[in-house]
This record gives sequence, C-alpha cells and structure tokens, in this order.
Amino acid sequence: MFEEFVLAASTADLSEEPAARDRADAVEFRLDLADAPLDQLASYDGDLPLLVTNRASWEGGEAEGLGRYDALSTAIGHDAVAAVDVELAALRGTHPDPAEESHATALRDAAREAGVAVVASVHDFESTPEPAALVDLLADAAGEGDVGKLATTATAPGDALAMIEATHEATAAGHRVATMCMGEPGRHTRAVTPVYGSKIGYAPVDPANATAPGQYPLATLRELVDGLRARKADETDA
Repeated sequence: MFEEFVLAASTADLSEEPAARDRADAVEFRLDLADAPLDQLASYDGDLPLLVTNRASWEGGEAEGLGRYDALSTAIGHDAVAAVDVELAALRGTHPDPAEESHATALRDAAREAGVAVVASVHDFESTPEPAALVDLLADAAGEGDVGKLATTATAPGDALAMIEATHEATAAGHRVATMCMGEPGRHTRAVTPVYGSKIGYAPVDPANATAPGQYPLATLRELVDGLRARKADETDA
C-alpha cells in the first residue's frame, strides 16, 4: 500500500463505505470519532481497505489516554485493515508521558508483523515551519513509519509554497510522505502535493463531517488530483 497515491475517504461510520467506492482508494476509519468502533470493524464487509486512526486528544483527536492503543491493536487484526496511523511524537518518545513510546513502538511492531503499513503522523494546528524544518520532520516521520504524514496550518500563501517545496525535496530524498496544509490559504495543497510526491489524500465521505480544516469533498479532491497528475504526465511525455 502507498506505492502509488491513495485517496482515503475519512469517516467515523463504516456504513458510509459504499458511497465512497467509486472515488476513494481506501477508507480512513476514525475510531476516536466513532460509535462502537470495534463492533463496526467486526461487521465490516466493504470493498475498500481501511486505514485506522485513533487520534490522541493531544494531537487534535478525541481519544484519551493509553487505552487507544488497545483498540488499535485489536483493529490491526482485521483482514480489511491495511494501515494504521500512529503519532510521531509517541513513536519518538517526545511526548511528556514516557509510556507513550513503549505503547506506540509495540503497536508498530505488531502492525508490521501483521503486514499492516504504519503512517507516522505529525499535526501542527498553529503554523507551518520553514521548508527545511518541514523536510526534517518528514524525514523523521518517514523513518519511523512506512509513510511520514505531515499536516500543518497555513495562514498565508507562503505556507502552502513551503509545504509543496518540502514535499518535493523529501520525495526526491527517497522518503515516502503524505503532506497537506490545513486552513483556507493552504487548501489547494491537498490537490497539489500529490503532484510532487504526496502518497495520501484525505477527504470526508460526507462533506458535512470533515475531520480537518480545509478538506475538499471526496468527489472534488478525486477530480482535482487525477486532473493535475494527468496533466503532469502529459507534460512529461511531451
């Protein structure tokens, strides 16, 4: 998974999966936002593979405490689960709770034994650092997981340019990354960074239930990404 670009339809309700099949390559299942998430997983019989996320409250989600790892450990045992999201701060031991690191690395090891890809993620809800700092973050995240995901907040057009530049540089350096800017000034990066190597895009199945600021509707992001990537391919062949 993630050898090519993957458009993940984000949802907390797996019964929405049929509505995503024509446009998405996978479903990001937000356990932290879901009702009875493990019951939903147990009964899931959809066509799309799942990326499971149980986002910690300290990184913008609603999962509290170390118990979120138990749910993720159960989740990766399901055949439909192809990838799991783990926060980079936990994997690298930079979170103040030292128990985070041991739980996160154990989950990563279990995922890899199960053939489940690991997305090591970083979210900055306040700003977008300079390109060099972004490249360093992406290298760190990609080194800890199979994909390094970085979502920052754009407050000006220059922030979007910084993310695009960092995506290009990190990809050129051989790192597998997923990048985007949250917020209106960086919204277009969700469509543009895949042209520069970003491997994952996120869009809600239901536009009313966006899971991050600035997300496009699923159909819109599919059309934008496919159109831009096709245009780039045509220019390369010309």
